[in-house]
Amino acid sequence: MGKELYIIRHGETDLNKQGIVQGRGINSDLNDTGRAQAEAFFQLYKDLPFDKVYTSTLKRTHQTVNKFIESGLPWEQLSGLDELAWGEWEGKPSSEQALAVFRELVEQWQSGDYDAKFEGGESPAEVAVRLTEAVNHIKSHKKEQLVLVCMHGRAMRLLLCLLSGKPMSDMGEFPHQNTTLYRVSLKDDIFTITDFNNTDHLKELNNLGQD
Repeated sequence: MGKELYIIRHGETDLNKQGIVQGRGINSDLNDTGRAQAEAFFQLYKDLPFDKVYTSTLKRTHQTVNKFIESGLPWEQLSGLDELAWGEWEGKPSSEQALAVFRELVEQWQSGDYDAKFEGGESPAEVAVRLTEAVNHIKSHKKEQLVLVCMHGRAMRLLLCLLSGKPMSDMGEFPHQNTTLYRVSLKDDIFTITDFNNTDHLKELNNLGQD
């Protein structure tokens, strides 16, 4: 029996808007835009017969799918879905120095150094371990055929690499704006991405922003 995952990133927070890195250690709320994005996603997908909702332990993911949870769907938090921890850089203002340091770290990852990380933070290799545990947990619930997963940008990109069999150095190939959707099917223990960076639910919001 197969399984289909609807994997979305959480809605916008004020720190997203300001370009400040949140990471696993920053537990911020959605802002007005984020709540509107969450509502738009709910309105488009509320009639799908989801069997379960999985989120990270951080409230910006809970808040994004809150309407689904309030409708009575079973909900489980998995710490394995938490965002990558950026350590000493979490919550710091965006600056030329910060951007340069982040570029250097991302270049290390792109060159295949998956153990590189900031002081007090996590590496892609470490995040991959807990992501794999989360995926195995979701897979083990055989009766849950249609599943909604809400998580975070960097962790989501790493997860999509893992599921599609791509090296983690390809994480940049997965766009990840707030509430973007990736649909992934599981059949015969093989994951296939069937919908890539779907933002159909945001079209009306984007049009309003242009008026």
